[in-house]
Amino acid sequence: MSERPRLQASTLQDLVEQVESVIFGKPQTVRRAITTLLAGGHVLLEDVPGTGKTSLARALARSIGGSFQRVQFTADLLPSDVLGVNLYSMKRESFQFHAGPVFHNVVLADELNRTSPRTQSCLLEAMAEGRVSVDGTTHELPKPFFVIATQNPVDFEGTYPLPESQLDRFLMRLSIGYPDREASQRILEDPHLGRRITELKPVLDLEALQGFMRAVPKIAFDDSLTGYLLDLVEATRRSRQLALGASMRAAIDLRRASQAQALLSGRNYVIPDDLKELFVPVVAHRVLLAPLRETDLDTSDVLEEILDQVKVPA
Repeated sequence: MSERPRLQASTLQDLVEQVESVIFGKPQTVRRAITTLLAGGHVLLEDVPGTGKTSLARALARSIGGSFQRVQFTADLLPSDVLGVNLYSMKRESFQFHAGPVFHNVVLADELNRTSPRTQSCLLEAMAEGRVSVDGTTHELPKPFFVIATQNPVDFEGTYPLPESQLDRFLMRLSIGYPDREASQRILEDPHLGRRITELKPVLDLEALQGFMRAVPKIAFDDSLTGYLLDLVEATRRSRQLALGASMRAAIDLRRASQAQALLSGRNYVIPDDLKELFVPVVAHRVLLAPLRETDLDTSDVLEEILDQVKVPA
């Protein structure tokens, strides 16, 4: 039993290292994206264009041997363009379902907040249920099913901000950000980077990945950590700086993400540092600031203060 996490860590570390080999200078983002995948969640990347979001999604899909599809969300995109549509076949004299781009293992929903709320909702329902319904018929999505949705900053023109109830569906909100000077130089000096991503070989197959995902809930989570997690969540609800505290889904996702991170780190148990590290990326997009004079304050700042105030279990 004690050998199992080390074997898993070896395989999963190979996955991390392969993705990092084509996503320069962003080890934390890569690890958190893989943690979200293991936890069975989805990622919201809030970033400006051209920071490597598509490359990250492609590299992950290639490394797990899964199918990949990028969907460019625009103002005129319809739910049927995402989910699929029933078309009448003259040959078969019946309606046939034509699957949409959502029927892939890794889906990059690019600029999700540029499309209408109706189309946003259809994707988020698919994320939550793992299936879609078209004309009264239910179609199962492939397993695993992992969405990396990108969102432009809300002050960009032509955006439809995601409501809080939909933001709550994303396990983590991450940001790749611009590469530092060293990483920028490596990108400039590697003219074949795009080709190298498409030539990546799977580090593990989909069946093995699902085995790791099934192992995540079995990672030990001590009762003292449950108390610590609840203390953090309740502190967000009591904070005068927040108008909306963390939901119960946020608490469940934080527990699951910390278990996935423990597995990725080669441990069969969660430690307080797992919760501390993931508290902000899991919770920050699910809470709302109260009206304050300090306009430059954001939810991450408030959550960092809560981390400092809540006692960590021994």
